[in-house]
Amino acid sequence: MRCPFCQHDDSRVLDSRVCEDGLAIRRRRQCPVCGRRFTTIERMQLVIRKKDGSEEPFSRDKVIAGVRKACKGRPVSDADLAMLGQRVEDALRASGASEIASEQVGLAILPPLRELDPIAYLRFASVYRHYETIDDFILEIERLKAESPGGPPVAHGAMAGRDPASQPLF
Repeated sequence: MRCPFCQHDDSRVLDSRVCEDGLAIRRRRQCPVCGRRFTTIERMQLVIRKKDGSEEPFSRDKVIAGVRKACKGRPVSDADLAMLGQRVEDALRASGASEIASEQVGLAILPPLRELDPIAYLRFASVYRHYETIDDFILEIERLKAESPGGPPVAHGAMAGRDPASQPLF
């Protein structure tokens, strides 16, 4: 590690500690030339490979921003989104791969989003599962209904307690 003060190419590690819930290592270092001490933090780099072949570092904020669009108008809090972002990052890191296709990130979002809000899940899944017809949506809705514990999902907000057939479509 290069010294940030005198630019010497080497340094001695004085102390190493795990930080950020085990996702990083904090090292206290000392330069053998100038004697000054400095701290470094090492993290495993998770790289996302995009469809066009380019790569960029994983960004939990980018995951949250994408999911936030699917959750627009839904009863989902910022804390819920932060937790979802953490779960997605944990799942991707648990795979052990240092490079992940962007498509895999989208697919990793689906299970926790499905638990969080079925409507937001359908919105998001329509992109990553490449729904092309109304029948694709119908099949996914039937799958959601069959797997939901205790029957059909409860209506939220303005639609609660109303007959859906009597509601205008637009």
